[in-house]
Amino acid sequence: MKRTDLIQKLEANGWRFKRHGGSHDVYTNGKRSEPIERHKEIPDILAQKIIKRNGLK
Repeated sequence: MKRTDLIQKLEANGWRFKRHGGSHDVYTNGKRSEPIERHKEIPDILAQKIIKRNGLK
């Protein structure tokens, strides 16, 4: 999955950018944080786990 597609999905569900980490960007919804790799492509398995773990639609 493209990184931009995953970020758009997060932002559409109320998540916002919090800060830059070492090799990740951190997004938050106010209660939870989720690190997102800074690569053009995120492995599909990882992307699906992030989507499922946070209940994204």
